[in-house]
Amino acid sequence: MARFGLLSLALFSVQALIGGSLAADSAEKQEQPVEASQLAVTAQASFPASEIFGVKLINGHPTQALVTFTNEESSPVTVNFITGVLSTLDGENSQILRNLTATRYGVEIPAGQSESVSYSFANEMHPQDVRLSLVSVIADAESRFYTVSAYNGTVSVVEPETSIFDPQIIFLYFFLLACFGGVSYFFYTVWVAPYFPQKRKAGKPVDKKSAAAAKKAEEEAAPAVTSATAYNADWIPAHHINRPEARKVKGQGRSRSRA
Repeated sequence: MARFGLLSLALFSVQALIGGSLAADSAEKQEQPVEASQLAVTAQASFPASEIFGVKLINGHPTQALVTFTNEESSPVTVNFITGVLSTLDGENSQILRNLTATRYGVEIPAGQSESVSYSFANEMHPQDVRLSLVSVIADAESRFYTVSAYNGTVSVVEPETSIFDPQIIFLYFFLLACFGGVSYFFYTVWVAPYFPQKRKAGKPVDKKSAAAAKKAEEEAAPAVTSATAYNADWIPAHHINRPEARKVKGQGRSRSRA
């Protein structure tokens, strides 16, 4: 069933891309079965960038396959198309998940020689193990078309690896850090800062001109304050107002004269 699906898919791709002339030729040759064993051509696909730990199809990244054809016919053959499908791993009940792009080549391979072509495709699926089948459509010297299987095996669909230097990851880290800083500041101002003693704010610097003007005004107002606080000395006894002069002690005079 899977082989019939690949054969139908390959023939459908050929008919769609070549046009009406190929469709007419295929209709004329429907009575003759087309089998790959009738053509002495083999195809082998390899994945140079994906075979280190098994074939992995990275979502969003093109997967490159190198398909090598070996022509053992006595006449040249032409590689027209390469296409493929991704299907489930259910054996006879396998279902096609995705049809791959059909690529046209038109590469002629002389008799007894080999030729390699590159086939690339991209996929976007949920990570899982699937079956990859690649087939090629080859024409012989008499313009008869054959399907030759190039690859049929299990591959893994994986997500691309993330890097800490990815711009999206850096923006995410910055956003989370900003959110954490905002929450921490709010917590500090509401629950921590009120329990610490508040520091007095330092006064504003005094302008020198303003300080000089204030000092001058204070000096001018000083006499008025003195006159306002003057008292009447008529009722005070004279001996309290006029202090007696210090008397000279005779002993001190003698001691000084002796010296």
